[in-house]
Amino acid sequence: MVTYIEASSAPMKNTGVIRLYGSDAFEGMRKASQLTARALDEIYPLVQPGVATDVLDRFVFEFGMDNGAIPATLNYRGYTKSCCTSINHVVCHGIPNDKPLREGDIVNIDVTYILDGWHGDSSRMYPVGQIKRAAERLLEVTHECLMLGVAAVKPGVRTGAIGEAIQKYAESERCSVVRDFCGHGLGRLFHDAPNILHYGSANEGPELKEGMIFTIEPMINLGRPHVKVLSDGWTAVTRDRSLSAQYEHAVGVTADGCEIFTLSPGGLDRPGLPG
Repeated sequence: MVTYIEASSAPMKNTGVIRLYGSDAFEGMRKASQLTARALDEIYPLVQPGVATDVLDRFVFEFGMDNGAIPATLNYRGYTKSCCTSINHVVCHGIPNDKPLREGDIVNIDVTYILDGWHGDSSRMYPVGQIKRAAERLLEVTHECLMLGVAAVKPGVRTGAIGEAIQKYAESERCSVVRDFCGHGLGRLFHDAPNILHYGSANEGPELKEGMIFTIEPMINLGRPHVKVLSDGWTAVTRDRSLSAQYEHAVGVTADGCEIFTLSPGGLDRPGLPG
């Protein structure tokens, strides 16, 4: 049975209960999320052939420090970096290192800042130099999946409506949806209830209610949906080594739809892509 609770009355841990936030929380989420969105805008010029992902990670750390925010991933469950950088067939949780990006790569940069106790969580895909048409198409399909999932959000529907919209479009474009990872509740906690699946049926999952805050972050593969986690315990890759892409927004359910907290202030929600 799904239980909802006013966020101010809930303990500061994930108990499986869905929190309903008020206007003050939405304002806190706007500030944290817009800081994350600004970082993802300003990192764009650094995403070039020959630049190591450690350079991107250092930028994320320093940008956060300069703006009074802490990267949520830093020292989270032993993770030692300030962001995740997932390249080509890496699905998610790629660890920044000293290996340089190469012409034609695609990379997801996933950033979460904690600002005044609120978590702003978002990620985008970036092309590295000129990329192949197949990679560009995957980025286009994945971003459209995200926005179709966002468009499904309104009070009274179930979380499965989000997954159904994403899965239907991805598979119509002959891509596949990763099932091993999902979106999640967000707010004062980094990961909270409910889980937001990116596949499924509209009549499945908890009912959406005004005040819920969560991420939608579909991972879409050009090949099959199966993934494996490498020996570092974090990096997830496609089993068939096909390209994978992901875009992520944090949203809050409103009276008649939802608010996207993490929209790019510079119009760079799809950096490097036309339109």
